[in-house]
Amino acid sequence: MGRKHQSIEKPVRAAFQGERGAFSEEAAKLLLGPNVEVVPCPSFQLVFERLAAGEVDHAVVPIENTLHGSIHENYDHLLNFHLPIIGEVNLRIVHNLIAAPEMTYAKVRSVYSHPVALNQCLRFFADRPLIQREIHYDTAGSVKMLMETRQPAAAAIASSLAAQFYGAKILKRSIEDDRRNFTRFFLLAGPGHSAPPTVAKEWKTSIAFTIRNVPGALFRAMSAFALRDISLTKIESRPLRGKPWEYLFYVDFLGRTDNPASQRALDHLQEFTDDFHLLGSYPKSA
Repeated sequence: MGRKHQSIEKPVRAAFQGERGAFSEEAAKLLLGPNVEVVPCPSFQLVFERLAAGEVDHAVVPIENTLHGSIHENYDHLLNFHLPIIGEVNLRIVHNLIAAPEMTYAKVRSVYSHPVALNQCLRFFADRPLIQREIHYDTAGSVKMLMETRQPAAAAIASSLAAQFYGAKILKRSIEDDRRNFTRFFLLAGPGHSAPPTVAKEWKTSIAFTIRNVPGALFRAMSAFALRDISLTKIESRPLRGKPWEYLFYVDFLGRTDNPASQRALDHLQEFTDDFHLLGSYPKSA
């Protein structure tokens, strides 16, 4: 009798910046499922390089935070690497006080984490003057370091996923100042990879463009959307590198590129732009 051959699907591989247990890994699992094979990278630059080289199928990168604004480095990488956005997720950032299993809350005298995480927990430190803040390169990395060194009287601030991954203990949950702290992550596709079939109620499209520095130029550019009742969800300007006092505009709008109204709006917009980039069209996050 002939043997039946079962097709074995390769796991989807996704790169992110940071150590295992980072918030970016949590976002990757939400976007690609719990079985995604994650590939941690020390820098955003390396995340994009590995995706462009085909070493991974996808990448998950943070693009903006509701408290700290846009991650401009990743906007620059989107333009430089031309890797399409195919998804997004808005992740609530919950900061937890984490320590080795033998540690107790009363013994904590120093807390390690990324400076952004430390600054998002200022009320916790103000109420506990005996506890010192210590800067570390990464939230999840601070948990990894504590579990390796077992520093006395030390804890870290990171995600619950980091505590779970490194076998640490959560001493106090949700110590962030603002519970409305969200980070928006983009899902990017590598060469030869596309978005899986998706049924979504709403879609977003992200673009970037430059316009001539003449009176009314931005008004006329934005009229391409207003005339067609297309809602803009984001508009941001960035200085244009190498051209002082000229700007690059990033815009997100509701709609997908194969929608007739969106197509007409983009055609109209490009009548006024010097440079235009379609960054991606993707299902809108809840």
